Amino acid sequence: MDEKLFQEFPPIPTQSWEEIIQKDLKGGDYDKKLIWKTLEGFPVRPYYRGEDLQKLDYLKTNPGEFPYVRGVDVTVNKVIRQDIFVNDAAEANILAHKLMNAGVTSLGFIMKKDLDKSEFGKLMKDIDPCAVEINFVSGGFTGRYVEMLAGFATENSYDPAKIHGSNEYDSLSYMILEGKSFCGNDSCHCAEDMVKEYGNKLPNFRLISVNAKNFHNAGGSAVHELGFGLAIGAGYLRKFAEQNISVDEIAPKIRFNFAVGSNYFMEIAKLRAAKLLWAKIIEANEAKNAGSAKINIHCETSQWNKTVYDPYVNMLRVTTESMSAVLGGADSLSVLPFDAPFAEPSEFSMRIARNVQLIIKEEAHFDKVIDPAAGSYYIENLTDAIIEKAWALFLEVEEKGGYEAAVKAGFIQNVISETAKTRNSNIASRREIILGTNQYPNFNEIKAEINLAGTEDAKATDYPVMKLYRGSEEFEKLRLATDKSGKRPVVFMLTIGNLNFRKARAQFSSNFFACAGFEVIDNNGFDSIDAGLAEAKSKNADIIVLCSSDEEYETLAPEASEKIAGKILVIAGSPACKSELEAKGIKNFIHVRSNVLTDLKNYQQVLGIN
Repeated sequence: MDEKLFQEFPPIPTQSWEEIIQKDLKGGDYDKKLIWKTLEGFPVRPYYRGEDLQKLDYLKTNPGEFPYVRGVDVTVNKVIRQDIFVNDAAEANILAHKLMNAGVTSLGFIMKKDLDKSEFGKLMKDIDPCAVEINFVSGGFTGRYVEMLAGFATENSYDPAKIHGSNEYDSLSYMILEGKSFCGNDSCHCAEDMVKEYGNKLPNFRLISVNAKNFHNAGGSAVHELGFGLAIGAGYLRKFAEQNISVDEIAPKIRFNFAVGSNYFMEIAKLRAAKLLWAKIIEANEAKNAGSAKINIHCETSQWNKTVYDPYVNMLRVTTESMSAVLGGADSLSVLPFDAPFAEPSEFSMRIARNVQLIIKEEAHFDKVIDPAAGSYYIENLTDAIIEKAWALFLEVEEKGGYEAAVKAGFIQNVISETAKTRNSNIASRREIILGTNQYPNFNEIKAEINLAGTEDAKATDYPVMKLYRGSEEFEKLRLATDKSGKRPVVFMLTIGNLNFRKARAQFSSNFFACAGFEVIDNNGFDSIDAGLAEAKSKNADIIVLCSSDEEYETLAPEASEKIAGKILVIAGSPACKSELEAKGIKNFIHVRSNVLTDLKNYQQVLGIN
């Protein structure tokens, strides 16, 4: 049947849509009102059409075909991973069995202590490494646990070809985080020795990791994470080639670890772009085996956007992040427990994190479709834009001599630092919202018992380091200072005059001061300044916020200033009469353009909270 649906409706050309938009804008600037300027450095239009896909050659391929944007395989087999802190081998083993019985198909062992062979046996007791992925995060121990895993398989007659998992060895990421070479010199070949020894013994085990997630968790953009991550991957190809280990031997031993943040569609596009770009890099290195160009991606939900205050919001964040990871084609996924920023995960938080993935798989059926984002005008164009930007960044690193040279010159650190500064500024002024922290906080939440990690003493380094941090940290320090001070300054809303203005400005001001943990008292409204000040006095208010309209401020603000008797007066808004009010000694104004973080620190200082 050749009949087309809706053929009675004539197609509408793009020009016609644009004419309607221009008419609706009524002379407004199209770019300023409708074009989104992304952190990644490219514009996003308000809509896309089928014609925008015509330039994308990779859309002519199917899943499992080079360059693998649509998936490296023709099956969907998402691995559910959960990590365990290994302080005691026997206890970790008990927890591992609980997790496997609860639906986990990949175990991550984060080594908090160095295990010997006997303790390793306790850790792996009754665990079939052919039935569940085994992943080691062990810092500087390189191939120690790989060696013990291979021995464990031999001793227990497990087929080494059926063992899957990874060893999080990443000496190139170590460089940028520690400011020095992994082994203390650039000629260390411990990783190459590990690959030569166990590459064939454990043919499906990933021995090398590329922790691109660090660039995200240092405040970088999706383009930075991908471009610099690819530079690390290319760096490993180069290092192993120097030891006569071919691209076909090493590429299947590399796993890329990406973070996945809250920018839903951008994260989907980032993972799809990663597949194409890595395939192109492998092709350029003249791989003989087509399968060598298939990237292996593990995703971890973002650490950067997680919060100490209102931590249950973290559950919501990881849900959308997990969806992005699966829709983008991640091979495996770790969901961080909601309390990870301030505590060792509890049984409850681990259960919720695990169930996010189980719901996505068992109830939402995300594992039933290969590349569900394919053909989306918006996502495909995002993918293409990220490909272009990330490839340009990768080439820039290569022109500087490759990843190692770029790190030693401080280039990558500077790029990430500049973006992090922009994001910090956006958070401080609430142009970037972190729910429950710099906007809409839980007014009555107190966490005086929480201790955030302090600033480490500066260490001697050979070159600059890249700092990992969370975007909410400065606001959390601000609020913790109030919580730990033992006193909560009282902020009183003196609402008067125009009903709409006073309500809107009182709500804005309440959220503003609650971000510092101050006690906020809102009111329905007063008939006079005297009545409002009397009520404020009865509540022992430290700060009185006048909430009214711009016109009424001309008379109400000076009156309040004269009668406030030593309390701090704040005007909600930036009225046209601001300069006149300042001339009369009224200095405190809060509004949408305020630097919330700086202002709140100043109020804390005035109130004696350090």
